[in-house]
Amino acid sequence: MITKTFKTVLFVTFLLLSANTITAQYGNGYGGNGYGGGSNGYGNNGRSSQMSQMSQSNQQSAPKPIPAEVTAAKVVAYYKKELNLDALQEVVVTNIYTKSIKKQEALFLKKEMSDEDKSKEFKVLSEMTDLEVMQILNKDQKAKYRNLIEEQKSKIESRKH
Repeated sequence: MITKTFKTVLFVTFLLLSANTITAQYGNGYGGNGYGGGSNGYGNNGRSSQMSQMSQSNQQSAPKPIPAEVTAAKVVAYYKKELNLDALQEVVVTNIYTKSIKKQEALFLKKEMSDEDKSKEFKVLSEMTDLEVMQILNKDQKAKYRNLIEEQKSKIESRKH
């Protein structure tokens, strides 16, 4: 009697597990992803759905570029501390650096320019930015700004060598 009951329970369990596995294979269980994918269990709809999910995940994992305003705000925060900028100077310098960074990004993306030409353009853009900033600084701030620029240039040169 125990063996007949045991066999019955084992058989019912086997049937339940088999039925669940079969329905899962044809997209009827576990979220609709079986052999066929999702729509009717046989078509390509599930495959294209999986492919679009993959391409979406690839697009989402690409790093987002940092906005020019965020970068400019970080630069200006440094200069505000070092140069003791007032509120008006802070706003103007932020606008100068935002504009400069956007131009740098556009220049970086130009494919028709050689690297040498881009390098020259970056240098001119940097000098123009420095001139614009210098116009709004007082005498003491200009001296400090020149020193900061020279320090940055020397750090860059030391990294190259």
